[in-house]
Amino acid sequence: MDDGNHQIPENANEHCSGLQSEEAGKADACAGCPNQQICDTAPKGPDPDLVTVAERMATIKHKIRVLSGKGGVGKSTFSAQLSFALAEMDSQDIHQSNLGWSPVYVESNLGVMSISFMLPNPDDAVILRGTRKNGLIKQFLKDVDWGIDGAIIVTTPQQVSLIDVRKEISFCKKVGIQVLGVVENMSELRLSISDFRFLKPTETGDWNDVTEWALSYIRSNALELLSVISCSEVFDTIRGGAAKMCAEMGVPFLGKVPMDPHLCRAAEEVHPCFTDQKCTVSAPAPRKIIKKLVSSCQ
Repeated sequence: MDDGNHQIPENANEHCSGLQSEEAGKADACAGCPNQQICDTAPKGPDPDLVTVAERMATIKHKIRVLSGKGGVGKSTFSAQLSFALAEMDSQDIHQSNLGWSPVYVESNLGVMSISFMLPNPDDAVILRGTRKNGLIKQFLKDVDWGIDGAIIVTTPQQVSLIDVRKEISFCKKVGIQVLGVVENMSELRLSISDFRFLKPTETGDWNDVTEWALSYIRSNALELLSVISCSEVFDTIRGGAAKMCAEMGVPFLGKVPMDPHLCRAAEEVHPCFTDQKCTVSAPAPRKIIKKLVSSCQ
């Protein structure tokens, strides 16, 4: 945790003055704290690494966080497609440096840095809290060749996600991070007829796959249906979803991204949906969102 001036361990006593405070480990409030000895021997005063972080960040023109108050809303998928779209834009200047850690480059102009690259086993869990977590975040900022103009917040339409995202927006406002906009991911399920699986119930309660028969019938009797897109709301949007929340909280609404199996597959296979002919249902939505984002950053 950070109070804006000093790092405070998550399990610290009430009224903790922070790790960098001259009173760390010595104040009356430190009595009985499990971190007392660590704080007493830790370096005091301003963190010298903050200067390095500021200098390195200064070389990057636009820095954007993708975040959410809720897990499982599609932050990683949206971040990847956002990066692919920005990387393919023409006439963009790329800052390069030989200092610090080198990101893993997915494309010639698209680099990725993750703690998972440093693990001996890709299945290993990362369990970091308090000062260790803060130290790693700081090292990513200080030692990686990149760098925030603001934040994009990703949510899904259901209330359990919007409740958490409201708190995230309030957090950004409180700490001075501009909310560039909110993206409603998985807003609805969109499928072309040819992507459907058709099942027919049996007398025993099982299901027979009759997809080939159904598609053959459509081709013979209603060919125009193959160009129709089916839409189905996965989550209840009767309360207005992310668009209504944005209007109430005074932040931009960037748009909706539908749930599309081909978009999910593009994320799994690490390639842009914009160049995948099968992603014609979902690709226009993130492209419109990214155009809005680029305009707001110029």
